[in-house]
Amino acid sequence: MKFRVTVRKANGAEEKRTVDAPSRFAVYAQIEKEGATVAMLTEGAGFVIPAWLNISFGTGVSADALVLMIKNLSAMLNAGLTLSRSLTVVERQTHNKRLKKIMAEISTAIKGGSSFHEALAEHPKLFSKLFIAMAHAGEEGGTLSESLSIVGVQMECARNLTKKVRGAMIYPIIIIFAMIVIAILMLVFVVPTLTNTFTQLGVKLPFATRVIVASSNFLINHTILMIIATAAIIGAAWAFKRSQFGGQLLFRVVLYIPVIGELIRETYAARAARTLSSLLSSGVDVLGAIRITREVVGTKTFADVLTEAEKNVRKGEPLSTAFAAHTNRYPTMFSDMIAVGEETGKVSEMLKQVADYYENDVEQRTKDLSTIIEPVLMLLIGTGVGIFAVAIIAPIYSLSSVM
Repeated sequence: MKFRVTVRKANGAEEKRTVDAPSRFAVYAQIEKEGATVAMLTEGAGFVIPAWLNISFGTGVSADALVLMIKNLSAMLNAGLTLSRSLTVVERQTHNKRLKKIMAEISTAIKGGSSFHEALAEHPKLFSKLFIAMAHAGEEGGTLSESLSIVGVQMECARNLTKKVRGAMIYPIIIIFAMIVIAILMLVFVVPTLTNTFTQLGVKLPFATRVIVASSNFLINHTILMIIATAAIIGAAWAFKRSQFGGQLLFRVVLYIPVIGELIRETYAARAARTLSSLLSSGVDVLGAIRITREVVGTKTFADVLTEAEKNVRKGEPLSTAFAAHTNRYPTMFSDMIAVGEETGKVSEMLKQVADYYENDVEQRTKDLSTIIEPVLMLLIGTGVGIFAVAIIAPIYSLSSVM
């Protein structure tokens, strides 16, 4: 199997090359033997989309289905079934066709002599580096069931956290969407009727009314153009957000929004802490745990701190140093707890406590966010209705004064 690799050498220079290796782990091992690190790894030797224009799509398997599969697999291994037999049972139990097919391929690979983590690595879009590394550590230590149980809990916590944050955003999105639809209906059906009335009576329209009338006329006379322009804007915005460059730019802007920015920082702190804790508790070495956590965190803004932490650890510096230098991304408590763990030799336990704390705090903050958003939305709706009402009532008042 061929991989396109961007290698970062010790002096900071980067080199692109094609590596022939049996798995992604083999590529990492080969590059690290040369004293370098892997900056980017892409399966296949063909054309590679530039990183700034890289747009990702789904895997066809829901997070819920994947977590359920991991938990079932762990339970069956813990009950004494062989890995091959457990995979067969999981394959039969799942209702997801995509997951069923992948389970069959993994089972076939293992029967052919491949290890479990190598079989998982053949499906990088579905199985994260965290999952693969935990499986590798479990195989080497003879604790695969425990490792899968830990990663199952980790993934479930991450999924629940994501659901809570998204749930807090659903209400304002629905309200804003309803406001836009109502505004369009008013401009198309209500305003033209009032405009005809004002025109026939020769009423002088104030500026706000003229703006609404002009918007209504443009929307009615150029409906197709508006639909095409709206679709184009939405498509361009979606593509920009999904691209790495656009996503990172928008992400940095959102971090400066009060309340929401702090919520995002704590969400990523919880994810990083939970991942590091899971990996370290399963026996993965510190450098490997940092590297995998960097990929799990994903977003460059927070991943860059982990890259710095990896360099510091290679130099013999404490893990907490890099996080302490970037408290604008990772809260102060994050680095402090790691420092305590380093002093006591319980880094994994301290990180788990950090993850628990921030996950609970994020849950509370999402509830508080809903409380804050409601009056803001009411104020926004009231302002919109007020402007529209004044714009419509003012000409009517002028007309009644003349009469």
